[in-house]
Amino acid sequence: MDLLNNRSSVSEFILLGLSSSQEIQILFFAIFFLVYVAIIVGNLLIVISVIVDNHLHSPMYFFLANLSFFDLCLSSATTPKVIADFLRKHKTISLWGCMAQMFLVHFFGGGEMSLLIAMAMDRYVAICKPLHYKTVMNRRALIVLLLLSWAIGFIHTTSQMVFTAGLPFCGPSVVDSIFCDLPLVIKLACTDTYILELLVIANSGLLSLVCFIFLLISYIVMLVTIWQHSSRASSKAVSTLSAHITVVTLFFGPTIFIYAFPFSSYSVDKFLSVFYSIITPLLNPIIYTLRNQEMKAAIKRLSSQHLGSWFTS
Repeated sequence: MDLLNNRSSVSEFILLGLSSSQEIQILFFAIFFLVYVAIIVGNLLIVISVIVDNHLHSPMYFFLANLSFFDLCLSSATTPKVIADFLRKHKTISLWGCMAQMFLVHFFGGGEMSLLIAMAMDRYVAICKPLHYKTVMNRRALIVLLLLSWAIGFIHTTSQMVFTAGLPFCGPSVVDSIFCDLPLVIKLACTDTYILELLVIANSGLLSLVCFIFLLISYIVMLVTIWQHSSRASSKAVSTLSAHITVVTLFFGPTIFIYAFPFSSYSVDKFLSVFYSIITPLLNPIIYTLRNQEMKAAIKRLSSQHLGSWFTS
């Protein structure tokens, strides 16, 4: 370990950001600030609505509230620092600050990936095994699935970061992005990282691809089951599933593109990094709210209750 510390001369990394123009950076500051506020408000509205509204005390909304919490955490792992950097000419992050960013992004990202699979399982049982739904998706099952999501997220990030944290960095220390991410940082190490690169590709890239294919197949099975029953309930289920499919595609699309390709033949697209860490957490609450009448009604009830209490006080 002392040998590694002696070889590591880098104590901080330089982030290139999205643009070198000061005017454009101020514009990005305003946009990202408003987006982050919308992420906080939108996701907190869903979490609070599910907690306080008795109409939403069901497994589907339990998972939706936890998805919003994961989105909030995933965005908060990087966005506040990104917003602050838009006002700085020299954007730097300490070595361990960089490691913390990568740990948190993959922790919450891995947890969200697992939670999306749990949400698909919930919809599969509700649509394909409706008579067994209350028995299968009981309170104990919900807690176990949620704990599994957190555990998988922790295992997912730890299995990569335990090797990344010990890498020696001798320079250059320039990260061509707005925050630290594994492929970019690993390439800066002054040692052979071939095995670690394969681990990241398998752990983040291929795992995301396999999960995405599994989810698409499960949703296709559910849609076929729904189309065999033409009713009002079926149209509601199709609307719910279309929201789920959209969210799954928005989450897995950028992650597969970024992590599933070999490092030697691939350049990280910083705008895709922005998409999965900032834009997706913004779009998720919008998609679920617009495609879900019960959620819209719950948010209206929550808003009217608070407005009424303010006026009466």
